[in-house]
Amino acid sequence: VCVAGYGQSGGNEILQLLPPPTLQVKETQGLCPERDFKVECGGFSNRPVYSLKYVPDTSLLVTSGPPDSSLQVWQVSAEDSDVIKPISAIPTENGTGQPWAKIATISARAPWVLHGSRLDSVQVTEVESRKNVYMAACRNGEELSGLAFLDCNTLLLCCAKGQLCLADVRQPRDPLEAASGPPAPWSVGHGPQGSDSGSRPIVRLSSGGHLTLTDARKTSEPLASAKCRLPSPSSGTEFLCVSWAPALEGCLAVSGFDGTVQVYDTQSWDGSGREAEPIFIHKGHALGGAGSGGDPPLVTAHAWHPQKPRTLLSAASDGSLHVWDWVQPCGKC
Repeated sequence: VCVAGYGQSGGNEILQLLPPPTLQVKETQGLCPERDFKVECGGFSNRPVYSLKYVPDTSLLVTSGPPDSSLQVWQVSAEDSDVIKPISAIPTENGTGQPWAKIATISARAPWVLHGSRLDSVQVTEVESRKNVYMAACRNGEELSGLAFLDCNTLLLCCAKGQLCLADVRQPRDPLEAASGPPAPWSVGHGPQGSDSGSRPIVRLSSGGHLTLTDARKTSEPLASAKCRLPSPSSGTEFLCVSWAPALEGCLAVSGFDGTVQVYDTQSWDGSGREAEPIFIHKGHALGGAGSGGDPPLVTAHAWHPQKPRTLLSAASDGSLHVWDWVQPCGKC
């Protein structure tokens, strides 16, 4: 597990943590005496880390953060070293003055990174050689809220105002076309790369708590919609996070509004957009108390365990990192 700080002052840590033994076995076990993460190696970034992605099948990490849209590439230490060190930077075309870049990685043909802060600056770069593989043919400068590889050829782009775009790296000259959404800040989630888009549709989360499910094959018409149960709407998408459970049919998790992570079962959703009842709410970060500034903790990111169906990891603005699961007595999930 890799984590990083996002403080505005220099010296933000980047750490690779070894999970507790109970997380490293596929079978469910009882209580384990070792419940803490252990630091394997680490380094420091002189800029805030707003996004961190591991490059599959390599020992590389890619990060992004202010003050510009460039990327930093890091080498995770070899066996004889415990240092994570920066090895290169990847600039964005016409990236001067642009916000920090959203990033996604894949290694189907070679280690690639998809990155950009605006729709007209999206590009795919080969991580090790820094060779440009794809650049979007678009004049729309709409700010991006998220992007992803759906497979080794197909790119998913979500604008901050909710528009969805699909692009193909084999057709770099084709202009991007966006399907419009309600005018509010949005975050986007999708199923595992190469998964059946019918069972893992694209999910969009707005700052008002609205969730919209869309088939990647027909982005103009939503499949279903619902509304989260929120204490108050968010003013932006800085920490909004929505993700599908890789090993649970129809379940997704939502965070970024407060100190909780909410889990929903989407299988009964329709097009009404009515408020949905979460099947579980993790309140551990909220119950941990206020941070150093006196503000209650805010969940900054969450992720599902790839094999354990109901196990998630979540991090918060107070520096806490939790791994947790839940029991669903009804047996639906």
